Amino acid sequence: MHKVEYPHLSEVLYQETLACGLNVFLLPKAGFQQVFAIFTTRYGSIDSVFKTKSEKQYTTVPEGIAHFLEHKMFEAEDGDVFSQFARFGASANAFTSFDQTSYLFSGTENVHENIRTLLDFVQQPYFTDENVEKEKGIIGQEIRMYEDNPETRVFYGLLQAMYGQHPVRLDIAGSVESIAEIDKEILYRCYETFYHPSNMVFLVVGGFDPDIVMNLIRTNQADKSFDPAPDIERFYAEEPVPVVSAQSTVHLNVKEPRCLIGWKDARIGLTGKALIQQEVLTGVLLDTLFGRSSDLYHELIDDKLIDQQFSWEYELTPGYGYSVVGGNSSDPEQLVARVRQAVDKVLAEGLNEQEFERSRKKAIGRFMSSLDFPGYVGRSLTSYILKDADLFDTLNILESLQLDDATGRLAEHFRVEQQSVSIVLPKA
Repeated sequence: MHKVEYPHLSEVLYQETLACGLNVFLLPKAGFQQVFAIFTTRYGSIDSVFKTKSEKQYTTVPEGIAHFLEHKMFEAEDGDVFSQFARFGASANAFTSFDQTSYLFSGTENVHENIRTLLDFVQQPYFTDENVEKEKGIIGQEIRMYEDNPETRVFYGLLQAMYGQHPVRLDIAGSVESIAEIDKEILYRCYETFYHPSNMVFLVVGGFDPDIVMNLIRTNQADKSFDPAPDIERFYAEEPVPVVSAQSTVHLNVKEPRCLIGWKDARIGLTGKALIQQEVLTGVLLDTLFGRSSDLYHELIDDKLIDQQFSWEYELTPGYGYSVVGGNSSDPEQLVARVRQAVDKVLAEGLNEQEFERSRKKAIGRFMSSLDFPGYVGRSLTSYILKDADLFDTLNILESLQLDDATGRLAEHFRVEQQSVSIVLPKA
């Protein structure tokens, strides 16, 4: 078991790669009662075209299958897995994103029993013709519900305006038509490919003894047999830098319009510290321009163009990246014009150094306070591990950011040809 110390953060991370290939990380936190554990596969909604090294042809599976598989994993032959966690006093959940699927629990008691439960149910799939057909109806209802959800529609409308080829443009849940094509054989095919321990990360954060927990995980995995690790090759269509369309508009049964403005990132393919540096730099830049302390935010609030739900977001992976700002708006077209005007002004005149420093220091404060929340730390550590990066490099990178870095990033990222807009308007 390797030990990595971060004295500037008073954190110690333990890591071990087991014989089966499972990558285990333990972050004990003295004085904490809560324990958060997360079991993650490097497999998300964008991984619909793949093959193993021994195969000549790529396999294409229906859109939404990673999410469908996540739902089915909680159904065991001897009952519902949620009840097992509840019996041991833990709260369990799961989520599928574009590039990962995670299963998790949080609790303060029976930690060892809950860790075994998490390991065991994720490694014991149970798919039948009957339960797969039943799940199609459940997820189909979920998909139809989100078709009328303005937040979902405006978000995917933006991605589809930005991206023409990359599967990040597709709904994580798939469509009613695509999930109809799923059967138990396809589920087992995806499970056997992507749920091998060598493609997964198991991480525990909180109040526990690392030696005892690591030995528990070692024993649990040693008692199981696994096929040889598949060498997975994923295929993603090449995506041009310019956006597909400048604007997407839909009409729904809503009272107030919703508007998102996005910028497609041209600088991708990053991992490690380079990825974190771009992520935190872009976040500080977005907060400087659009955060609640910015002049633009207060002007838009005063003019009643936005409400307090207005926010920014930046997403970066090795394969894609994008920035998003927006929320509810009384006049989306005017909001877009004002945001573009503000960006062009800063591009011409430069960033205000005092405002940049305020946002940078605010980001440092947010990061330091977030370390007190095991769930946040567990999710973030896992996400960065999948990107070959270290969450705990964040502080040093934030402290080293310079105004010149932000100026260069501003010119690189906020180009008109990389900007799209998505609007949801009330039906007439």
